[in-house]
Amino acid sequence: MDLARLVANAVMPSIGRIGRTLAAMATTLVVSSFVVFASLHLAPGGPLQFLAQGRSPSPEAIAMTKAQYGLDRPFLAQYLHWANGVLHGDLGTSFQFRTPVTSLLEARLAPTLTLIAMAALLISLVGVAAGVLSALNAGRVADKAVLVLVTALAAVPPFVAAILLISVFSVGLRWFPTFGAGDGMVDRLHHLALPSVALALTFVALLGRVTRSAMLDELGREHVEVALSRGIPTRRVVWRHVLRNAWGPITTVSGVVVAGLLVSSAVVESAFGLDGLGSLLVQSVDTRDFPVVQAIVLAVVVTFVVCNVLVDLLHTALDPRTLAGTAAR
Repeated sequence: MDLARLVANAVMPSIGRIGRTLAAMATTLVVSSFVVFASLHLAPGGPLQFLAQGRSPSPEAIAMTKAQYGLDRPFLAQYLHWANGVLHGDLGTSFQFRTPVTSLLEARLAPTLTLIAMAALLISLVGVAAGVLSALNAGRVADKAVLVLVTALAAVPPFVAAILLISVFSVGLRWFPTFGAGDGMVDRLHHLALPSVALALTFVALLGRVTRSAMLDELGREHVEVALSRGIPTRRVVWRHVLRNAWGPITTVSGVVVAGLLVSSAVVESAFGLDGLGSLLVQSVDTRDFPVVQAIVLAVVVTFVVCNVLVDLLHTALDPRTLAGTAAR
C-alpha cells in the first residue's frame, strides 16, 4: 500500500500537469485559429475584392464567385468549414496560383526547415557557449568582450545583417552564393550558410544574455560556494550544479527563439532570394492571397504553441521543483 501510494503521489501530479497543458494548448489553438480566420476576412479589401481583380463584375458573376469559394455562407459556417478542412489537411485553394495551399507549402517547406535548423544550431551552440564563457569570467576582459559583442549583435536587424554578409562574403570575397537554396544536401548547406548566420545573430545575443544571467544566478548559490570551498574541481561543479540548474530559463528562451525563427525567416529569405515559407508569406500578403496567408500564420501560431508546450514539459523534467510546486498548490 505504501509503495502504491508513493507511485500515485509521484505519477498523478505529472499526469495532471500534462493534461492541463494539453487542454490549454487545444484551447489556444482553437481561439487562435478563429482569430486568424476572422482577422483576414474582416480586414478591408476582403477576398471578394481580390478575386474581382479590379473589375466590376456582374451580380451573377459575384454570386458564382461567392458560391465557388464558399463566401455566400454565414461567417461562422465559413470558419467551421475551413477549420474542418484544416483538421483533414485541406488548407483551401490559393487565389493567386489556383492550386491547393497544401501543395504550395510542401514545395516551400524544405528550404525554410533547413534554414531554421541551421540557425537554431548556431544559436544553441554559440549563444550558450558565449553565456557560459561570460559568466565564468564575470568582471574580466572576456566577460566585457562578450557583453559588448552580444549588445552589438542584438542591435543589428536580420535584414541589415543579410546586406552586410552579402556585401562582404558574397560580393567581396565570393565565398558564398547570394541567391537560391541550392540543389542537393551539400550545395544547399553552402547556399544557406549566410542566410542562417543572418537569421541567427540577433537570437545568439538574446540566448547569450539569458545564459549568462542564469549561470551567474546559480554561481551565487550557497551549495555551489560550499562545493568549490571543499576543493571539488570547478569544471565538475559547473557541469553538475551550475549549468544543470540553469537549463530551465535557457530552454524556455530557446523554445521561444526557435518558434520566432519562422517569423524572422521572411526577411532573410527575401534578401537571399529563397523560395521558402517566409518569402511566400510576404508575396501572399502583397497579393492578398488570403488562404495562403491564413495557412502560414496558423502554422506560425501552431509552432509557437507546440514549442511552448514542449518547453514547459521539458522544464518540468529538468527541474522537478516545478512539479512539486504545482502539486503543493
